[in-house]
Amino acid sequence: MTDIISSAQNPRVKRLLALQQKSSERRKTGLFVVEGRRELEHCLAAGYEVDTIFVSEERFDEQSPALREAFAVTPLITLHPSLYERVAYRGGTEGVIAIVRARPLTLTDLRLSEHPLVVVLESVEKPGNLGAILRSADAARADAVIVCDPLTDLYNPNLIRSSIGAIFTVPCVACTSAECIAFLQQRGIRILTAQLQDSHLYYDTDMTLGTALVMGTESTGLTPQWRQAADAHIRIPMLGRLDSLNVSVSTAILLFEAVRQRHAE
Repeated sequence: MTDIISSAQNPRVKRLLALQQKSSERRKTGLFVVEGRRELEHCLAAGYEVDTIFVSEERFDEQSPALREAFAVTPLITLHPSLYERVAYRGGTEGVIAIVRARPLTLTDLRLSEHPLVVVLESVEKPGNLGAILRSADAARADAVIVCDPLTDLYNPNLIRSSIGAIFTVPCVACTSAECIAFLQQRGIRILTAQLQDSHLYYDTDMTLGTALVMGTESTGLTPQWRQAADAHIRIPMLGRLDSLNVSVSTAILLFEAVRQRHAE
């Protein structure tokens, strides 16, 4: 019978908590945490290697073939329900948490379509925003999300949670802005920067060819190197008193304009 762990001082539980809470620990070990059945299924489907699985003694009921296969080959640790509630990053995660080996992508790993649609984010600050953008990118079937000079790591638990696993379904790369600009220009992908100054309305801009939608931070916008590298500057009309939208909302609007143009009858 499998032992049931009930103490947060257990070394394996302390390791789990360190990976949840510290980006430095994730970088040092090359491991990160995935919580929830749906997120773990997306992770497995993307070919990630699972290191350890933690389950709640009373709440977990494996169902999918992917999870059954993972359970058969992965060390399994059962937690007392009260301890699981303490270590779970959020409620309602079906009683399963996994430690997974990171598999960071580089720009050269990207396999782009003939007329790629790429989202570029400069110095994204909030993992929740990046997670929401990844969901929109998945829905729009974008080729990739490129995060330039990131202020959050791509395996932040809040990012994984807010993306509902889209971090595993959309290729996501972290690099410098200079590296990204060179990559896009070498491949003939048009750089469209979202900005208020010297810009055209987004729906008057052609997005049917290879397109990179470049978004800056909500507080300061894009840096000069992106504005100078742009093939066109685009804006979303603001009819109220405020002059900006949440970056994840703005990105979704632009992505689905590209979808509209590409699939217009």
